[in-house]
Amino acid sequence: MTLKTNHNKSLTKTNLAILLGVLSIHFCIWWLFNRPLAPERDWSGVISGVSFSPYQVGQDPLKGQHPGKDDLLGDLQLLHGVVQEVRSYGSTNGLELIPGLASKFGFHVTAGAWLGKNLETNTQEIRNLVVNANAHRNVKQVIVGNESLLRGDLDEEQLRKYLREVRGKTSKPVSTAEPWHVWMDHPGLAEDVDFIAIHVLPYWEKIPVDKAVQWALDRYVEVAGAFPGKRVLMAEVGWPSHGERQAAAKPGRDKQAMFLRQFLPLAQEQGIEYFIMEAFDQPWKRPMEGVVGGHWGIFDQHRQPKFSWTGPIQASATWSLEYGVSAMLGLFLLCIFYLPRRSGAPWQSVLLFGLLLQSAVGMLVWYLSAPVDETFGALDLAVWLGLLPFNISLLTVILINGFEMEELLTPHRLQRTLPAVDGCMPAWCPKVSLHVAICNEPAEMVIQTLRSLEALEYPDLEIIVVDNNTNHPDLWRPVREFCRLRGSRFHFFHLRKSKGFKAGALNFALAKTHPEVKVVGVVDSDYIVRPDWLKNLVPCFAQDENLVLVQAPQDHRQWGKNLFKEMCNWEYAGFFKIGMVHRNEYNAIIQHGTMTLVRREALQSVGGWSSWCICEDAELGLRLLERGHASLYTPESYGWGLTPDTFASFCSQRFRWAYGAVQIIKKHWRALLPWNKESRLTLGQKYHFIAGWLPWFADAVHLLCVSASLIWAAGMLLMPNWIGTPMPFFLLPILASFSFRLLHFAWLYLVRVRCGLVRTFGAALAGTALMHTIGKAMLAGILSSGKPFLRTPKFETRCGLLKGLYMARQEMCMAVLLWTAILGLARAYGFENGDITLWMGILAVQSIPYVAALALSLMNALPKTSPRQLFEKVRHGLPAGRHYSPGTQLIAGLLPKMKRSRVAPVASVQRQ
Repeated sequence: MTLKTNHNKSLTKTNLAILLGVLSIHFCIWWLFNRPLAPERDWSGVISGVSFSPYQVGQDPLKGQHPGKDDLLGDLQLLHGVVQEVRSYGSTNGLELIPGLASKFGFHVTAGAWLGKNLETNTQEIRNLVVNANAHRNVKQVIVGNESLLRGDLDEEQLRKYLREVRGKTSKPVSTAEPWHVWMDHPGLAEDVDFIAIHVLPYWEKIPVDKAVQWALDRYVEVAGAFPGKRVLMAEVGWPSHGERQAAAKPGRDKQAMFLRQFLPLAQEQGIEYFIMEAFDQPWKRPMEGVVGGHWGIFDQHRQPKFSWTGPIQASATWSLEYGVSAMLGLFLLCIFYLPRRSGAPWQSVLLFGLLLQSAVGMLVWYLSAPVDETFGALDLAVWLGLLPFNISLLTVILINGFEMEELLTPHRLQRTLPAVDGCMPAWCPKVSLHVAICNEPAEMVIQTLRSLEALEYPDLEIIVVDNNTNHPDLWRPVREFCRLRGSRFHFFHLRKSKGFKAGALNFALAKTHPEVKVVGVVDSDYIVRPDWLKNLVPCFAQDENLVLVQAPQDHRQWGKNLFKEMCNWEYAGFFKIGMVHRNEYNAIIQHGTMTLVRREALQSVGGWSSWCICEDAELGLRLLERGHASLYTPESYGWGLTPDTFASFCSQRFRWAYGAVQIIKKHWRALLPWNKESRLTLGQKYHFIAGWLPWFADAVHLLCVSASLIWAAGMLLMPNWIGTPMPFFLLPILASFSFRLLHFAWLYLVRVRCGLVRTFGAALAGTALMHTIGKAMLAGILSSGKPFLRTPKFETRCGLLKGLYMARQEMCMAVLLWTAILGLARAYGFENGDITLWMGILAVQSIPYVAALALSLMNALPKTSPRQLFEKVRHGLPAGRHYSPGTQLIAGLLPKMKRSRVAPVASVQRQ
């Protein structure tokens, strides 16, 4: 009792230390990304002037929607006590009311007239401007035209004519507003103005925010020096809070606060006249200036302040709350669902998974809080909502992969293993019936399989061969003759037309099975079986009456001299040496239609094989588990089949598996619900059947997201002012998921599959090449239910280059579209903008599955060259006397070593 108590105390202390470590590291990460910027001076004074565009939410001057008198009064009331002066931009459509209304609050006004290409409108603007200037004492000065030369609406002579007209009708100082460089390019304008009104916006000049204030002041000095004797007014100066980056110039609320809190004290000390750009966000400017154009206000479009004028400046004002929520949620998940079940695991692995779980929760909370921290438009909000389930699925897949790593990298966690065999014939040898279903298979291949079954070291055995739906007698008659010559152990049946495809044939074989048979085995028609298969595995049924299923791996042969087939082989190996091993610990294996042994009584009790499902084997395994039965898996290979001959067959086989998975979920979803107490499935079994197929659903979502990405990229190229760069937090979960998926794959392959680094890369390439096919299959499974069974052809002829391209035509089109988008963005925007560069990187990452598919299909089209022969050609084909890049030397020097990589013990059998 004392030892147990001390052990529990030790576990409690260890868990407490792990929790504290997770929370501490988690806090440091949150603080690192939200730490205060360099200390800035507090601002408690009154702003000298702000640009005043009073358009409210839903108002747009481009659509003839203008603010009313009450709107103007509300905005001026809000600015009262905050600023001393406002600058208006127009004198029609209600904006001419601004000077009179502003006088009620004691504001000085720099009144403006908007000049464009419409001469009639210009005349009305000038008329109202002059009236206001002469009628209202609070009109300090007037500005005729705003960036009219920059836009090209007027030429210099036209603008100077308007300036002379206004100067002749009012005694108030007159100028026009243009960016500082336009004044430098048109010095003649100074002859017709009373002061110089310049726009100094460092963001558009690609100046980083930490250098922006000094840059703006330098431009002020430069313009003042160019026009001696003229007063200089900074008619627009500021920094945006949201939008696209301009090289090193990045918008943000924290950046805006940093700029203004630096600029305002310096401007006050140096006596500079200015108007901050601007009072309120104006989203209607997006068609003209892009996303960033609507986010220059010190208040947002809902008239809420964006930042604090005092105290530390941080990227997120709510980060501590976000950290607290994520910490509490992470602690809840760790303490309730994880730590109580990991009492025997090493603390290092528990700590790593705890950090992974907390990171996933933190990223989710960060994503959910984005609308609070960022300024969202309607499009941004729609994208945020649309990506929410996608990001949740990505984070869930990361946790699933992390949990698998945590268990499989801890050797003592694997406890469900087969009993040791001594090579002797067991005492209990029930009668076994092996079923082989064939359809349009080469007779020589099937006979080779039957010879291996004939050589099985087992005393009481029958073999039933059912040929179904084969139209050519030359394919099945030699098999029938072979069976006839083998005597009573072999039984051959030919079904010219059989419903249910393979399931129908297996049900027919079950009906023809000898009454004394206790165990039914299924073998694919291309398998070579080890003689001791039944001798070693059938006795497992005697040790547990509840055990109804014993599964051996689906393994392959004759791939050693073909690069395409070798990559496919190692891609298959990952599931059987990683996924199935993990599932076996929870009695949740996926049954496969080959190398499987089933207790006959249990098979008949659940109604045999389901002909409605194109993955009848996996569906049967789930039905057996739903009855409360046990299953067992051995990672030791007892049989070897043939890999697909073509990329098209490789894809069609995976399409069938993925489509069948959706069929199974649609049929059995109620039994998989965690809270369904009527289901006899354990939580571990439910978890593995859901978690095992969730990455395939993520591939379907990936396909949808790639389509959306292409539309978005096209919008950036065709409508750049409407469609801006996606926000980084839309993109980072994709990078995080891809990076962790790569880490998970490589680490587990190197530790569990042990096929060497080069073969691991090949397996990753083959697996990635299937993402498009899997995504299509999952979507098809969701939208339909009646896809026919897809058999995998054997001994297909080698395809040529054109056929190789044709087999991957969809993937090739997607890759071309993605890289066209990348090149188009690079040409249109360059690489100075970090956000756009990140976006191009995301598009490149999204293209990897399609490029991989095209590469794998072309490898399939190449001559049947072994990896060693191929790499020897590369190495010996390098002419002497030339310099080669490190990458070329690495490939030429290292890849031939793959033959010396550590491989599975059955390598000699696989190369038969």
